Amino acid sequence: MLNIFKIAVRNLMRYKRRTLLTASLVAVGVVFVLVFISVSGSFKNMMTGQITDSFLGHIQIHKKGYVASIDSLPLTLNMGPKAFEKVEKAINEIPEIEAYSPRIKFGGMFSNFVETTNVRLNGVYPEKEIKAAPLFSSRVIEGEKTIRTGEILVPELLAKGMKVKVGDTVVIIATNRDGSVNGKQFRVGGILESVTGPGGRDGYVHIDDAAEVLRMDTMAISEIAVRLKDFGKLHSVFGRLKGTLSSELNKQGKPAFEVHTWEKLSPFYNVAKMIDIMTFFIKLMLIAIVLISIMNVMVTAVYERIREIGTIAAIGTPPGKIVAMFLIEGFSLGFFGAVVGGVLGVAVIFVLNVAKITFNFGRQKGLLLSPSINLQDILVISIIVIIISVIASLSPAYKASRMNPIDALRHV
Repeated sequence: MLNIFKIAVRNLMRYKRRTLLTASLVAVGVVFVLVFISVSGSFKNMMTGQITDSFLGHIQIHKKGYVASIDSLPLTLNMGPKAFEKVEKAINEIPEIEAYSPRIKFGGMFSNFVETTNVRLNGVYPEKEIKAAPLFSSRVIEGEKTIRTGEILVPELLAKGMKVKVGDTVVIIATNRDGSVNGKQFRVGGILESVTGPGGRDGYVHIDDAAEVLRMDTMAISEIAVRLKDFGKLHSVFGRLKGTLSSELNKQGKPAFEVHTWEKLSPFYNVAKMIDIMTFFIKLMLIAIVLISIMNVMVTAVYERIREIGTIAAIGTPPGKIVAMFLIEGFSLGFFGAVVGGVLGVAVIFVLNVAKITFNFGRQKGLLLSPSINLQDILVISIIVIIISVIASLSPAYKASRMNPIDALRHV
């Protein structure tokens, strides 16, 4: 086998220019795929982090039917104290959960004593909200980065439209679940930068103030945002949490709670899916490039070396060894292209990181692109290239092994 390998390599070196061009084409394909995977993966991870860490959380828990009616923020579908205790117990039993934040969500009227408009509000415990959504504080572009009782964080677009600033007094008017109306004065404690997706136009108040505005005798929670220690365990934790809570039934004998990952709650997930589909088709393009390139070289090699193949066969070389020789040539081309492409791909990714490229996404400004590639992706792409190279060599190799030595020796 070693001798066959030496012969295969020697044959490739006989046609250095063609070998170099083919291997270069394969290498360029590998570089393109690795860079695309790293850049698109960086963009997807960055935006996922912006959305989940700013307001959404990794997982959310609601009373059954709440998400279907979330646009109207129904107070009648809030969790009572006993229901909240059951959910809290289920959360505390899963060590992979890092933090959780209960919220009261409600709609109301926002007035600066001159103008009035609609507003969506979240009543939260500040310390819990910051743990569940660690980028929440960074969204406060004016004022203090916390929520005190009697204060409200106003979304940037609403603040500009209503011409309110930090320190101003505003009034929030809301209707509770029984239909009665109540109002409360708030001091504007901060201005929130808007984010892309649901929740980007929401204001925030302390949860005690939310309960007061809604005249709640007992705290009734709209949703619970959950943050995991390891985002990679999202679906496994989701499955366990959903399985635990599915045993809790309502009066109709149906599950009392519903659990959703961020994927079901954010429209950006559709963008993330499109990125994954694009990555898949980019890999298919790489396979096509390698397949056509290697097959073209091998077919040409067989045609140019017909008399040589006839000589080898005439001196008693078995067809299997002839097949092996051409397969090794294809393998060598794929291996060389994959190695060079992998090295160049890592180098390009390093340069992109050094360049510190920034971009804007919606209202998010100056987001830093940090492309990265892990060893597993490099190995997977390299293995795919090598396997396709060998597959592309099969047909020419089989054709060479089936040649009649006499006819091959007569070929001019």
